[in-house]
Amino acid sequence: MKSDTPANPLEMLAYIISLQIENDSVVYVGTGLPMVAAILARKTHAPNITIVYESGGQDPIPGDMPWSVGCPLTWRKSAVLMEMAYSFGQSFNGYVDIAFLGFAQVDMYGNVNTHHIGKDLTNPKARLTGSGGNNDLSSLTEKMVLVGLQTPERFPEKVDFITSVGHLEGGNSRKEAGLIGQGPVAVISPWGIYDFEPETKRMRVKTLTPGIPFEIAQQTTGFELLKPEGEIPESPMITPEALHILRTDVDPNGVFTTMPS
Repeated sequence: MKSDTPANPLEMLAYIISLQIENDSVVYVGTGLPMVAAILARKTHAPNITIVYESGGQDPIPGDMPWSVGCPLTWRKSAVLMEMAYSFGQSFNGYVDIAFLGFAQVDMYGNVNTHHIGKDLTNPKARLTGSGGNNDLSSLTEKMVLVGLQTPERFPEKVDFITSVGHLEGGNSRKEAGLIGQGPVAVISPWGIYDFEPETKRMRVKTLTPGIPFEIAQQTTGFELLKPEGEIPESPMITPEALHILRTDVDPNGVFTTMPS
């Protein structure tokens, strides 16, 4: 990709995801844009983070972009290599500050479905990949950020199946179920960044992508979005410096940041 072309939606998402990462934090990442975002954060505003890959690699030395969490590059000269179950145990024991999760569906309380589409479990419209480590992370990690595309079908009022718990039925229901951590703190889509209202735990608009009005965000959501009082802030745009680093030093081959043709 030419370095002077505008950022595409995947590059913008990677940048916005990276901004959720604070310096000196332990970041649990899975395959895809979360890997890009974590590496970008380390090369920009958060140089002292510890990257933990889902497959068990602990903070490998920098190298080429891994093609998945199972890529040997996620283990290269790692301080520790763990079995996946032990890497999930890190979350339970409080050694992970933030994790990222994709979704096929996410509802108004941040519950995630990656199992199947359709209400009939025995005859679904489509079968999906299932949980993998998603439920472990959503149940155990201190802070969870959800990342995915936004359509009414992907943002329904209630998911067809709860693979990974968010705030369950809202309010204190997550805590009452015995789950630890804050649960999902943000949902990031191409249209904006959403958080959860502190009392009800309903999804709420936090910022919108420049040029995207609230009406577009609402039309692509299957439930009523809450919004703050007054004018909704705009999501940050990727800086030229960050875009250059992303294209030349993070994912130069566009493994995860090339738009499908």
